[in-house]
Amino acid sequence: MDRLPEQLDFNLLKVFEAIYTEQSISRAAEVLHVTPSAVSHALKRLRERMGEPLFERRGQQMVPTSSCQRMAPQLLATLAQLRQLLQSWGKFEPASAEQHFQLGISEALESLMLPQICAVMQQHAPYSRLTSRRFSREQMERLLAHRQLDLIIDIQSVPPSGIAHQPLVDDQLVVASNNERRDLTLKQYQAAKHIEVSSRPSGRVLEEYALDKRGLSRKVAVRCQSYQTGLALAAQSDLLVTLPSSVALVQECNDVQIWPLPFNAGHIGIHLYWHQSRATDPALQWLIEQLNDVFAVETKAETKADNRDG
Repeated sequence: MDRLPEQLDFNLLKVFEAIYTEQSISRAAEVLHVTPSAVSHALKRLRERMGEPLFERRGQQMVPTSSCQRMAPQLLATLAQLRQLLQSWGKFEPASAEQHFQLGISEALESLMLPQICAVMQQHAPYSRLTSRRFSREQMERLLAHRQLDLIIDIQSVPPSGIAHQPLVDDQLVVASNNERRDLTLKQYQAAKHIEVSSRPSGRVLEEYALDKRGLSRKVAVRCQSYQTGLALAAQSDLLVTLPSSVALVQECNDVQIWPLPFNAGHIGIHLYWHQSRATDPALQWLIEQLNDVFAVETKAETKADNRDG
């Protein structure tokens, strides 16, 4: 055991982290950008070095053994600190850096924000790479702490302990209907049947928080995964779909009408979330600054346009 640190290399520890986090050989391979057989071979070497199985297969999952479960958190925390040290070694130079940023964002916000983010990357960090992926809010802390994601863009909420956040943009809710509707009162809104949109199979959706605050209810007929689908359904039926105004602006809405929400729901905050352990990571802080600049400019432009319209 005294020779163990000399026998383990950093790549094997990365494999251990991926299997522990994903609990799957195939998903670990996707995260590491290698083949499942390479992961299996690395796991075999890890088991030989450690003298124990580390993980047990249960169906499609790789479940940590009790000793692995006990020791893994400390090991993963040490790996995170080592990565942070290596990442912050020297000044981040966006023009020449080959950084891989991983962004967690919903499908609806992706269509709204990703074009602007990509434009910034292409202009200022042409050799870096950006990956956008869905995420589960329940796993926010794990994904950020283990660097499965660098940043998350999501609606305002109380984040888990250890997660830093700041506002990015303000939005508001609107309602889409087919072109045959002539008006939309609160009574009509509550009497109508609705489409709710979420990438999750169950759970509360964005507008339910606004309804609950005012003691209001509605009838949900359909739950779908994207606002694009929700708008298409609304265009072909009497169903209503409630969505952020910024999302409605970037979707093809020729076949629907957009109505103000018939009650005051206030503003919806869109926030940036990242792990506090990366507060001094120069690459991540550079990206946060770029996003703040881009969306602050857009907000100011929209405010000026609203003032002219008034």
